[in-house]
Amino acid sequence: QGQLVESGGGLVQAGGSLRLSCLASGSTFSSVAIGWHRQAPGKQRELVAAISAGGSTDYAGSMKGRFTISRDNAKNTVYLQMNSLKPEDTAVYYCNAGANLVLVAAGFGSWGQGTQVTVSS
Repeated sequence: QGQLVESGGGLVQAGGSLRLSCLASGSTFSSVAIGWHRQAPGKQRELVAAISAGGSTDYAGSMKGRFTISRDNAKNTVYLQMNSLKPEDTAVYYCNAGANLVLVAAGFGSWGQGTQVTVSS
């Protein structure tokens, strides 16, 4: 898998929404799994959500019901729709690509540079 570029981050008030995008270069996008992870200052990176090549999804418990991951293979893009945002969602959000859901959820594969999400109270 080629380069990954995240976008869509920004500053939003608590309760608001953002949609992040992970654009991948390369011709093998439809055959790879993509994950979204985040890292807040002073904290370890954690899984947010992941989606397999076939569309199966996996979410971290605290994000279930608020975040939705989806993919558009025609656009080589995976989206992370984030609703009901909380100040504790503030972090740099990264996407990664790998061979399968388990690997990307565990943090393996290639990574993008990240996009900052800041949620104000």
